Amino acid sequence: MTEGNFMADDARRALVRRLDLVADLDDADRAAITKLPITTKEVEADVDIVREGDDVNQCCVLVDGFTCRYRDIRDGKRQIIAFHVPGDIPDLHSLHIHRMDHNFASTTRSRIGFIPHDAIWELCISRPNVAAALWLETLIDGAIFREWMVGLGRRTGKSRTAHLLCELAVRLRAVGLAPSDVFHLPLTQHELADALGLTVVTVNRVLQEFKQEGLLDRERARLTIKNWPALARAGDFDPNYLHMRVPITMGAQSMSVD
Repeated sequence: MTEGNFMADDARRALVRRLDLVADLDDADRAAITKLPITTKEVEADVDIVREGDDVNQCCVLVDGFTCRYRDIRDGKRQIIAFHVPGDIPDLHSLHIHRMDHNFASTTRSRIGFIPHDAIWELCISRPNVAAALWLETLIDGAIFREWMVGLGRRTGKSRTAHLLCELAVRLRAVGLAPSDVFHLPLTQHELADALGLTVVTVNRVLQEFKQEGLLDRERARLTIKNWPALARAGDFDPNYLHMRVPITMGAQSMSVD
């Protein structure tokens, strides 16, 4: 088996793992997903994978790494509108909306799988459970976007920072990438600021405050959550909007996501 085949298998496994979190798939559904034709590509950090205005005929699945979706405005500023972890399908909406209205880019070196739209449509027709799971994925993407809007519109800078860190911790834990309270979060303060609508100076100050208060410690790309309940309270974090079917426990005092 070639390296490309191994990478494609990794992409299929990542997709199955993600859909199992939110939907009740059976063995036949999983087997059908593992037969999807997938091509893979490694990209360096800060590379646009799909650009605003592109006409696309395939969907991307993140195999490993970290990616984001963003919009640029005329004065050169950037607003990040989503972060994505392995297993996510960032442009699933392109099944219906073929012209991209935003950019999809890597924030770290990443591996991306590409699935032709035709293959996804055939899978949806033959496996209704998978079709429902993919539809649910787009609904959850919308739920996350609504939660981000609430944060940008009504939460303080400190609260929205805590909320985003809680969200990413839960999403990484769900796909097996944060088995302890120490996990890899390869986002710069500039990227956090662009997602949170804050300045880099404010993000730095907030992270220092969290450290002084004993909530977390951040050393480059390594984030240690020292007091999960306090961080969740600081962010007014309620994980229900993530709509995960599998219970996930966070912190020594235990928090479940159902």
